[in-house]
Amino acid sequence: MIRKMKWIEVNTYDEMSEVAAKIFLEQIQKKPNSVLGLATGGSPVGMYKELVARHQAGQVSFKDVQTFNLDEYVGLKRTSPASYWTFMHNNLFNDVNIKQENIHLPNGEAEDLAAECKAYDARIDAVEGIDLQLLGIGVNGHIGFNEPGTPFDSMTNIVELTTSTRTENAIYFDDEAEVPTHAITMGIQSIMKAKEIVLIAFGEKKLAAIQKLKSGHITEDFPASQLLKHPNVTIIYGGTN
Repeated sequence: MIRKMKWIEVNTYDEMSEVAAKIFLEQIQKKPNSVLGLATGGSPVGMYKELVARHQAGQVSFKDVQTFNLDEYVGLKRTSPASYWTFMHNNLFNDVNIKQENIHLPNGEAEDLAAECKAYDARIDAVEGIDLQLLGIGVNGHIGFNEPGTPFDSMTNIVELTTSTRTENAIYFDDEAEVPTHAITMGIQSIMKAKEIVLIAFGEKKLAAIQKLKSGHITEDFPASQLLKHPNVTIIYGGTN
């Protein structure tokens, strides 16, 4: 199974960001109307900066690109400083020429969240799926907000965030009590439907999760292990700054 994965070890966070950005640039250059799956958090910030720099240098256009984000908090206004909608606009969308109608994030403010989950998967299917999906990995192996124990056949769904995940994300809020208790996330099967996947991880806290992924043991107790069954995954990882 592991032979299907491409492992790229890097020395610095900046190197990880550059290597990941190059893969996304090549995808857009190869297919200008690519459908990209995007992630939030600290891991992809450097990659997004690199993409913005390449765009501003005239090396890539996002004019025909469509994006689908992995997840969003439930009940948080999208204009909130801590929402993933705001994160994506501040770190990428505001500085490239992507069309607003081509930007997709799950709607955590939807009145009918179950219907929103189904509609999100349907929107991805309507554009013939995600060409290239970006992932981070949690210290407990979560991908998206799919925590340990999430069924591998899950599609976009509402999840209750674990205490450890809420604590990790508290840095984006004034107080941990403000971190929403639930999120809407692409399910593991939703993620696995992407044609190609890139997972990035850097730092001591993430190394244990990477080593566990390398072990090759597939279990729902470690959500990222399902990636071992995907035919086209690149893991870009490194240790300390």
